[in-house]
Amino acid sequence: MSQNVKEKTMKQITKQTWKPGNMLYPVPAVMVSVARPDEKPNIITVAWAGTINSDPAMLSISVRKERYSHAILCETKEFVVNLVSEPLVRACDYCGVRSGRDVDKFTQMKLTPVSVEGVNAPAIAESPVNLACKVTQIIPLGSHDMFLAEIVSVTVDERYMDEKGTFHLNDAGLVAYSHGTYFKLGKELGTFGFSVRKKK
Repeated sequence: MSQNVKEKTMKQITKQTWKPGNMLYPVPAVMVSVARPDEKPNIITVAWAGTINSDPAMLSISVRKERYSHAILCETKEFVVNLVSEPLVRACDYCGVRSGRDVDKFTQMKLTPVSVEGVNAPAIAESPVNLACKVTQIIPLGSHDMFLAEIVSVTVDERYMDEKGTFHLNDAGLVAYSHGTYFKLGKELGTFGFSVRKKK
């Protein structure tokens, strides 16, 4: 591209400045399952979730204080992050707009609670990956509290394992959330390090 063409193209790009807001998209759409002893388990859909450390393996979720699951998280200090695949997207949305105070989300969405190693909170059997977590720190931030947690076990669906024992997560049809819309992950654009990999 010549310098003149490049400068002309740049001149066609216009920008607007908005007030501060959460525009870091896309984000993973995850369902977080929690439970108090001797009570029905609950599921909360969380958009603010992310990896924060490798060793030990840790992640964070941020939850509004008024949410039903917030108190459960504070009391039990454990939860399970359940990744969302295409068949679970309706349940994911439902669990984000209905309160566990009013409905049994496992029953309403015909989901199966299943025990996993390391925590008493159940996982969602239909999810391709379940990350059992124990809270290490709760950080008040304003509208949300951030729960930092260590991942104590990972459960995966054997349907995505091949005969060599390799787990093909990207075959699960995972879902991302961007600016109010759910998307199924699609076209592969490259693999890690492809920009510097020597061509064969």
